[in-house]
Amino acid sequence: MTIDERIERLTARHEALAQSVELTARTVHEISGQIAELKTQARETQNQLETLIGIVGTLAAIVNTHQQRLERIEGQ
Repeated sequence: MTIDERIERLTARHEALAQSVELTARTVHEISGQIAELKTQARETQNQLETLIGIVGTLAAIVNTHQQRLERIEGQ
């Protein structure tokens, strides 16, 4: 194998590696965007869950108050 052939092989490998790195970088960039979007959705879901927990707590307090009133009425 001549030096020119070796240089040609190395050049071809270099180009293939460069393309591979470029593709990997693009993929990482896309995945990073998807992760950021998922984090935003997770925060929104967490906020909705916290709101729902508050509503359920309020409803539980209302039910408890009504239960106490019924018990008082039944006790009279």
